[in-house]
Amino acid sequence: MGNDYPRSQRVGDQIQRELAELIRAEVRDPRVRQVTVSEVEVSRDLAHANVYVTGLGMAAEDSRAMATVLDGAAGFLRRQLARRLRLRTVPALHFHYDPVFDRGARLNELIEQAVSGDGASGAEQD
Repeated sequence: MGNDYPRSQRVGDQIQRELAELIRAEVRDPRVRQVTVSEVEVSRDLAHANVYVTGLGMAAEDSRAMATVLDGAAGFLRRQLARRLRLRTVPALHFHYDPVFDRGARLNELIEQAVSGDGASGAEQD
């Protein structure tokens, strides 16, 4: 039962929720807006956390810059997390750009193009 949902994953889920709130409420940098914390992977020893972020409605370059800004604020965010979480030590935070939303949007675009192409060829066969 315990191995179905390991502690590192539970801690990652909790950090994800808290970080999303902290970034929204505490980070005042204008380059950090509309941020989505898509995933947090915590190492088994709970020493490091890879935080994957993307900016909604932002270009990929802007999202990468936002991840760099957040990486610079990692110490501040870690201290804030320490106040909110009941952990002996809070993992070191490492922010990374997550292109998953961009890939999803691109796939939706391709699907729409394929469907509209099928509709046009289907009309010609009638």
